[in-house]
Amino acid sequence: MQRTCFMTTSNRIEFVLRDRLVELLTDTEVSRVSKAETAVHLTKGEEFIDLEKLGEGVRRSDGVNTHTGNVLTRDAVEVNTWTKILALLERTQITHPVL
Repeated sequence: MQRTCFMTTSNRIEFVLRDRLVELLTDTEVSRVSKAETAVHLTKGEEFIDLEKLGEGVRRSDGVNTHTGNVLTRDAVEVNTWTKILALLERTQITHPVL
């Protein structure tokens, strides 16, 4: 039996957006992001973007419950890169259907 995987428009947008965000990073920033993903949790108040939940935009860590596996922290990238990321997120509307 063959399984069919359907990708919604929202999923496709998030996939492309994640790819574009990563393309904005320099090699040094990629290294810093990779190191940040190995942390147990983020510092309280640290700004981040969850790469699996881009529609939520920039969030602040509570210092305890933030899973670091798929996040891009503001501290891991240069100011110029963060500004470009925010502009890209602002231009891209991601909507999730209510289930």
